[in-house]
This record gives sequence, C-alpha cells and structure tokens, in this order.
Amino acid sequence: MIEKKEIGLEKAVLVGIVTKDQDEDKLKEYLDELEFLTYTAGGRAIKRFTQKMDMPNPKTFIGTGKMEDVKNFVEEHDISTAIFDDELSATQERNISKILGCKVLDRTNLILDIFAQRAQTSYARTQVELAQYEYLLPRLRGMWTHLERQRGGIGMRGPGETEIETDRRIVRDKIALLKDRIKTIDKQMAVQRGNRGKMVRVALVGYTNVGKSTLMNVISKSEVFAENKLFATLDTTVRKVVIQNLPFLLSDTVGFIRKLPTQLVESFKSTLDEVREADLLLHVVDISHPNFEEHIESVNKILGEIESNDKPTIMVFNKIDAYQAEPPIEENDLETERTNKYYSLEEWKKTWMGKVGNNALFISALNKQNLEDFKKRVYDEVRDIHITRFPYNHFLYPDYEEEESQIKVL
Repeated sequence: MIEKKEIGLEKAVLVGIVTKDQDEDKLKEYLDELEFLTYTAGGRAIKRFTQKMDMPNPKTFIGTGKMEDVKNFVEEHDISTAIFDDELSATQERNISKILGCKVLDRTNLILDIFAQRAQTSYARTQVELAQYEYLLPRLRGMWTHLERQRGGIGMRGPGETEIETDRRIVRDKIALLKDRIKTIDKQMAVQRGNRGKMVRVALVGYTNVGKSTLMNVISKSEVFAENKLFATLDTTVRKVVIQNLPFLLSDTVGFIRKLPTQLVESFKSTLDEVREADLLLHVVDISHPNFEEHIESVNKILGEIESNDKPTIMVFNKIDAYQAEPPIEENDLETERTNKYYSLEEWKKTWMGKVGNNALFISALNKQNLEDFKKRVYDEVRDIHITRFPYNHFLYPDYEEEESQIKVL
C-alpha cells in the first residue's frame, strides 16, 4: 500500500526596498501580494527584509550590510529560496546567488512559475514557454558562464562557437518556433471566433483573484475552475449564457496584476483577443481588498495597452459579504483623519462609484447577493447591443420585468 506523503511548502524570504517612488505602506502592500504569490507557487514566506534606498544597488539590489543579514538568516533557518519584489538584472541575480547560496527569484520569475503550473491547454503552455524563454535569453550568461570556456590544445584551435553562443542560438530558435506556433493557433482561434456568428460577446476582466471565475460559474451554471489563489484561471473559457430568453457569449479571461512582466503581457496579448473583440466588458473588482482602487487603475492601464479601454463597461464590485470598514472614529479623537477606509458600502455608493458606467453594481458572487440586479443590468445592456445589430427582432426581447412576469404566469 502506498503511504500518503505530505509535501511541505518551500521556505522563502521576501526582499523589497523603500524608494522615493515607493513608500513603506506601498512596499508592505506589494510584499503582501508577493507573499500570496509565493503561497500560490507552493512556498511559505518565513521573513521579510526591507531597506530604504534612493535606488537599487546595481550589483546586489540591496546594500551589503542588509545582504549579510539575509545571508545569516538563510543559513540559520535552512531557507531554500530568496524572492525579490522587483525584477533583477542578470548581474544582480548572479551576484546574489553567489552570496546567499540558495535559489534566487524575482517577482517576474515567480509569476512565470505560477503560470507554468496553471497552464492547462496547449495554447496556454506555448504562451508561458515563450515568455519563459524571452525572460531567460538575457540571463544565459549568468547561468552558463562555466560552459563558455573553450578548451585549448591540439585540435581545438581556430574558429569555433562557444557554449554560451550555442545556447543563445538554441533559445532564439526556440523563441522563433514558439512565435510561429502561436501565430498558427491564433489563426485557428480566429476561425473559431468567426464561427460563433454575430452573438453578443461579453468578457469578464479584472485583477487576479477578484472572483471572475466564481461569477462565471454562477451565471453560466458551468464548472470553471475557481480557487482562492492568484491566477487560478489562465485559459480563456467561453460559455453560452441565457438570461431570461436572451442568449450571449460570456468569456472568463486571465486576471491582471501590478508589475505584470512585459514578457507575459506580450505573449498573452493573443489570449486577450477575447477582450478586444468583446461588445461589453464586465470589470469585476474585489471591494473587500484595501487597495481595490489601485487594482482598477492597473486593469485600466493593461486594457489601454491592448486598445480595449473605450469599450462599454459595467463596473461590478464583488465580495460585498467580505467588505469591512475600519471601526468608526471616536468623537473626541481629533487626530485621526477619516479617509475612505472608514467608508461604509452606502457611503462608497455616493462617491465616484455612483457615477461610473451608469451606476456600479455591488454583488457577492459566492453568496449570490444582488444577482437579480446584476442579471437585469446585463440583460438590458446586451439587449441594447443585440437590437442595434438585429433591429427586426427586438420584439423577441421585452423589458426584463415584463419577461420575468410572463415566466411567472406560465
């Protein structure tokens, strides 16, 4: 009988710096996210190291004294991985590895690793592989310097290709091959999208882990993989959804994140064609996250990069069941400033949220709160697009309340 074996999480330390562009609060938030990324990848953050610097050290990212502290901690606690919050250059990665004597990753490498774990389809795996090779190419020298030395002596003189040059050529050839493969798959997917006819297309977009897949499951009554981890969904899922008697296509796309690696944005642009070709976007936001406004900015920035920020969009604030405002400030407390973290949901609705996209929606996909309001709003928006496209069959789709009353009579 095979015994059950517990697989322990890798022990890791997190390293970040406070700069003029990134204060302590911002760094704490980024490190919280990095810790969640580490957990998603299969690691456990044991300790955080931070340092105030005008700019990162070009050789070791952090100062020599702080690096010594990290080294001592790594040795004393048998740490296997050091994870840096910002992207490291090839030189920095090589130098830090020599000092710490353990595996060294940056945020980009960590996200690439999660993507590699999560990719299910051939298309997603090809995109991740391309991003990994593009990340690897400039770092080959640091990884393979021991192969670069040519042996001298009899029979070894004259022109020749060093090991590092061979490796670079192999990686470049692989990148070209993967790009060609993606172009082929893109053509196939374009044909598939064309075969869907002129049905209205709706795409779920948003930051990672905001509940897009959970909402997709509730609305489409399907079983899309959903988990409380970052990047649970990599493969775009498209489902036919019918609200009342109105059919449309709903797609669940990969979540976005701050400091998203350039290689991933480039290689996943083709996956985001579902967003580009959508008639309506549902921008899902986790309102229970303390920095959800920054998440909205990050998503809007990436939507701008893929030329999709001018599409009709409904803002959907999810996880209202998990939202908690800070405790009210006491009347005699004259020092504490009442910022938006003290706002109740009702107060939030009176801010810019009440004016964005013809009023935002507040729901809980998990507990199915306010889903009727959500369905009615989506029905109305999709119906308007459908009637514009097919003006001769508008009588098939009455107002949401009329259709609902007809169903009850039947």
